[in-house]
Amino acid sequence: VGWKQITEDLVRRRAEHNNCEIFSLEEISLHQQEIEKLEYLDKWCRDLKILYLQNNLIPKLENVGKLKKLEYLNVALNNIERIENLEGCEELKKLDLTANFIGELSSIETLKYNIHLKELFLVGNPCTEFEGYRQFVVATLHQLKCLDSKEIERSERIQALQNYPEVKQKIREQEQAYLLKRAREKEEAQRRMQERKEKKQNQMESDKIHFSLSSLRILTVEDDEEDRRFWEELTPYTPESRLETHRYIEEKRRAKDNIRESKKREKSPWRLVTADGKVLNVNVPKYINLLLVKGKPFQFVLPEEVKPDSSSAKRSQTTGHLVVSMPKGWAAFKASRTTSYIFVEKLEVDPSKYSFPDVTKIIQEKERTGQGPVSLQPKRITETKKSYVDFENNEDVPPLI
Repeated sequence: VGWKQITEDLVRRRAEHNNCEIFSLEEISLHQQEIEKLEYLDKWCRDLKILYLQNNLIPKLENVGKLKKLEYLNVALNNIERIENLEGCEELKKLDLTANFIGELSSIETLKYNIHLKELFLVGNPCTEFEGYRQFVVATLHQLKCLDSKEIERSERIQALQNYPEVKQKIREQEQAYLLKRAREKEEAQRRMQERKEKKQNQMESDKIHFSLSSLRILTVEDDEEDRRFWEELTPYTPESRLETHRYIEEKRRAKDNIRESKKREKSPWRLVTADGKVLNVNVPKYINLLLVKGKPFQFVLPEEVKPDSSSAKRSQTTGHLVVSMPKGWAAFKASRTTSYIFVEKLEVDPSKYSFPDVTKIIQEKERTGQGPVSLQPKRITETKKSYVDFENNEDVPPLI
């Protein structure tokens, strides 16, 4: 599974407060976006001052060193294990690393170069359980004013500096023990992931699972059993288990989407006649329709949709033909605020009876005459040619204009 990256489209959507312009963006919130790699922001948003990235799956601090104007960085609730690559953030004043997996406490020494750093949050990290944790941080970062929401007193810093060599040695020893533990956790996570992958492949090959309506019930039972085993399994809280849980949830969601799509595509066949012989009317374009003629089903195909409620079937008294009249389902609508005009054309089975009514002659045109003292129509002027007895046509004479 590849990294879920920060895309330009995502950044623009989260930059609505800046008219979706990213080059001049000063603040952006990308929390809870399932981001698995931190990148591109140092190229697209050089003017960033505040960056929210909490509750993602970021394993490493990277590609933020060119954000020279960055003042506040929030990467709480991620998978970060050490502090690094922040030396270039010259204006950094506040750094929130709450609830990550930082066990290399000595990595805070890289923050010495962030001379404007005043607030640091490391609550919920493994390093906070080390003996001498707070003393080590206070003595290492002289510029710090507040650690884990608690202000650093001048007397506290003096005492921490006095005991710094001993505290530093204890921190190094605890750090090495933690790193050995993490190495074992990574091996165990890798083994568990490989076993789960092989088991899934074997199940796919043996059962030949297809997403069809007939197997939905079996799949549901198997999925419920798999869910129960997955959530009841005891695993340590590590970056690997957090990432595995996220991907498991995503996998289940995609599987449900696939089943839902297959249910839409795979439709049950139309029932034309019930078990007791009752004919069902199926109003579908170009579908076989049925009538009962002499107790037997009579099928025929229509070129388009009809209105069954307005249809009729009767035998002609003159020819004896069975005439089935069905209004078409199509209609021509004329836009109006209050009414719509519908013109309906009918089909007949008998070709000799097949006709199209002339809708242009439904209303006969009547000559309107003026009523009352005022004439509402102009009188027709009829030209009468006067005949002159003595008139002689001379072709050499030009006509009068």
